[in-house]
Amino acid sequence: MNMTSEKKGPLDGLKVLDLSRILAGPTCTQLFGDMGAEIIKIERPQKGDDTRFWGPPFLKDEAGNDTTESAYYLCANRNKNSVAVDLTKDEGQAIIKQLASQCDILVENFKAGDLARYGLGYDDLAQINPKLIYCSITGFGMTGPYAKRPGYDFLIQGMGGIMSLTGKPDEDGGEPMKCGVGIADVMCGMYASVAILAALNARHTFNKGQHLDISLLDCQVAWLINQGAAYLTSGEVPARRGNEHPTIVPYGTFPASDQAFIIAAGNDDQFARMCEVIGASDLAKDPKFIKNTDRVLNRSELIPLIGEYTKKQTSDYWLKAMEEIKVPCGPVNDLAQTFADPQVQHREMAINIPHRENNKDGVNLIGNPLNFSETPIQYKKAPPVRAEDTREILSKHLGLSEEKLNELEANGIIECLQNNN
Repeated sequence: MNMTSEKKGPLDGLKVLDLSRILAGPTCTQLFGDMGAEIIKIERPQKGDDTRFWGPPFLKDEAGNDTTESAYYLCANRNKNSVAVDLTKDEGQAIIKQLASQCDILVENFKAGDLARYGLGYDDLAQINPKLIYCSITGFGMTGPYAKRPGYDFLIQGMGGIMSLTGKPDEDGGEPMKCGVGIADVMCGMYASVAILAALNARHTFNKGQHLDISLLDCQVAWLINQGAAYLTSGEVPARRGNEHPTIVPYGTFPASDQAFIIAAGNDDQFARMCEVIGASDLAKDPKFIKNTDRVLNRSELIPLIGEYTKKQTSDYWLKAMEEIKVPCGPVNDLAQTFADPQVQHREMAINIPHRENNKDGVNLIGNPLNFSETPIQYKKAPPVRAEDTREILSKHLGLSEEKLNELEANGIIECLQNNN
């Protein structure tokens, strides 16, 4: 784990003005921060990012008491500087404009048109900084009949089709289900990061920035991927299949004598080897099951037959047996098992960073999955306490004196940490 490194990150030298909150935008900007960009996170004085209050659990202080730093907020805000500025006031807007004039990237997730009301829309800031890449993340996009609606992950999962594909089939008593994490938000943040990096590359050619219009709904529809393409190709609405694959069989969870485990036999040879090891060689010779196409058409008959064999042994037994014959298989881990997995630990996917609220124990976070040979990911800073960096950033980048900062704070334009209790 790189807490510090002599090497620079791949985005070292870039400056990002982060006007986003909740999850989609912060996921994007945390990724940039991990890669070395300077992230200036703008928060509301006295309130901050909405997710700061989304708990429990909260980070414990050194005495074991809850702080005001929720785990939800902590998950997407490391390597950032927190600057608390009131955007609704003229002087606050002036501060944002001055910061934007020095930044390469701005990320925001206000409702469509909201920032323009404060003179902080793309057209306003592009006049100040023509090279600015301005990324707007909204629920439904800047255009269209839903443009003014607020967007929330759960609503987008429902409207964007993924819930219709997730959950047990109706005949098994199932109903549409959302994913267990805010995946619509997270994937939107990932798409936004790709768009921003592409715009950075285009800036090298055209020497100007641009406005990026990224919506939760668009991104959700885009990552329907094979299921979406299957519908567009066939015109048939895909059914929910629980843990089964729509076009590969067997590919799902199967019962062992102790707990469920996963078999993912991706081709006919793997299926034949699987049948032999579970003691069901005849299944691999049955004309209804020899080819994957046949197995897909006859899945309702085949799946229960496989289960009758697999439930005779423990999941560990089958995991070892399947690995020996090179048939993809795996456990169904809970999060304790996931973070205890030796491969996950080896890849440093759980990290610990010192935190000002608990420097002794620090804060435990999920690591960044990107690995660079020459420009490593670095964890320089824990998710900041609200307004932690207001004085430093405004002094450093705007040259504001201590007297001016005190005046702005007294007038409610900014908030600084020392008065934040």
